[in-house]
Amino acid sequence: MAMLSREVIEQMGFASVGDEVQISDRVSIYGCARISFGNNVRVDDFCVLSAGVGGIFIGSNVHVAVYSSLIGAGKITLSDFCNISSRVSIYSSNDDYSGATMTNPTVPNEYTGATHADVVLGRHVIVGSGSVILPGLTLEDGVAVGALSLVTKSCKAFGIYAGNPARRIRERRLDLLDLESRLMANKTR
Repeated sequence: MAMLSREVIEQMGFASVGDEVQISDRVSIYGCARISFGNNVRVDDFCVLSAGVGGIFIGSNVHVAVYSSLIGAGKITLSDFCNISSRVSIYSSNDDYSGATMTNPTVPNEYTGATHADVVLGRHVIVGSGSVILPGLTLEDGVAVGALSLVTKSCKAFGIYAGNPARRIRERRLDLLDLESRLMANKTR
């Protein structure tokens, strides 16, 4: 995987870019001026970052794995220590499927019924491969979403969710909070 140089990343016109940001040269990016990166971020091959009006805000120590997409007009936030596994789709916009309106971006907005709502992933959220997160949801700190899950409702902190639709199946351990403290203490030395 070839990564864009820091010079190229800075020339792309992102809203902000922290230190140690790695972006594959095979990522498709739209709306650079509405995308912000914290420190120590990696975005792998074949991802799509399409920032609408709300923008995309990626915190520090975040990984977005191959073939994942963050798309929509609402704001998408990936807080510190998020891990987005391969082929995850996060949407902050949704078409009206009822037939009351037309769909797709080639049709003028006044004929469509698309809705837009922010999506927030808290600290230490991990989303398993092939999962889909719909608009208007919050995955609170420490949420884990199992592979191939469809997240249709917001998720409470430190729960493990799985299924279609995703439901809480058990609690997640909190050990990772102690590990974060140790990691951050070591970085300040």
